[in-house]
Amino acid sequence: MEYKILYPEAYPLVAINLQKGEMVKAESGAMVSMANTIDVEGRAEGGIMKGLGRMLAGEKFFFQTLVANRGSGEVLLAPSALGGVVDVELDGSYNLCVQKDGFLAATQNIEVSTQMQNLSKGLFSGEGFFIVKISGRGTVFLNSLGAIHAINIPQGEERIIDNSHLVAWPEYMQYTIEKASKGWISSFTSGEGLVCRFRGPGTVLIQTRNPGGFGSWVRQYVPSSK
Repeated sequence: MEYKILYPEAYPLVAINLQKGEMVKAESGAMVSMANTIDVEGRAEGGIMKGLGRMLAGEKFFFQTLVANRGSGEVLLAPSALGGVVDVELDGSYNLCVQKDGFLAATQNIEVSTQMQNLSKGLFSGEGFFIVKISGRGTVFLNSLGAIHAINIPQGEERIIDNSHLVAWPEYMQYTIEKASKGWISSFTSGEGLVCRFRGPGTVLIQTRNPGGFGSWVRQYVPSSK
């Protein structure tokens, strides 16, 4: 399967060339255009129960499955968010944890499922009780709000990252949730609430914009109803 990320710095599209018999799974509603040799259908990844888990996590219930049944052809996919798209190659040696809005598409040998965080992480993480776990061998396409930036954390070192800027990280990385500032008053006045303290080695992908902050910025320009 050949692919290219078009316009990576502004409103990207993922162009995927499927050979006959190849398929790609994508978030519901991601298809922009496809060749007439390709069929698209909606299905719940892993069956109804996993689909319900995704729905409880705030994700869409169905995936799109695009299959080149009648010959090769091109598929164009786009995310909903105003941000970047990156490709991640998984070799099957580790699972990838993704914030619940970060998955765009994946090749056919990739499995996508929800995973409940433990109680302390679930209560204090900006991502709620669920994250998306991606496993298998193949290519995963992730999207973000703003651009995606990789933070490489060496062995034994730590890095503090605002929860709302997280996109993805390897499941083997250790992290804890904590307050950014000492005391709730200080946290409120600093504008920083809860953060993740990651310990290396590993690479964490972050997004350059905070969804909550972006929403607050947009709302100030929306006329209030009377």
